[in-house]
Amino acid sequence: MMENTNNNMYSQSDPAILSLLGSFIQHTRLQQNKTQQQLAALSGLNRSTIVQIENGGGGTLLSFIQLLRALESLHVFRNFEVQQQFSPLQLAKMEHKKRKRARAKKTNGMDKPKSLW
Repeated sequence: MMENTNNNMYSQSDPAILSLLGSFIQHTRLQQNKTQQQLAALSGLNRSTIVQIENGGGGTLLSFIQLLRALESLHVFRNFEVQQQFSPLQLAKMEHKKRKRARAKKTNGMDKPKSLW
């Protein structure tokens, strides 16, 4: 199912994807019962920029981020987070290097009390 969605996205033109992004912004704004003017005030953008983006006319990535922040929807960028992945061999090596016992600190012999013998 996921693979089919990805193929569908690749078959769309760039203007179609811009239209999809604009529809997402508009839908989210309406779900939150905010006007374009309210969103403009929250995001620091002009209302005309919001109209342009919602109509699929595009905009800058910065504008899109500002809109998502104002709509409290930055979670859509979670897919862009890079997480370091380790191979099973690397995990085994790291586990092998992990400390398994504690060792007392060595003393130089000066701290020991003198024997009375």
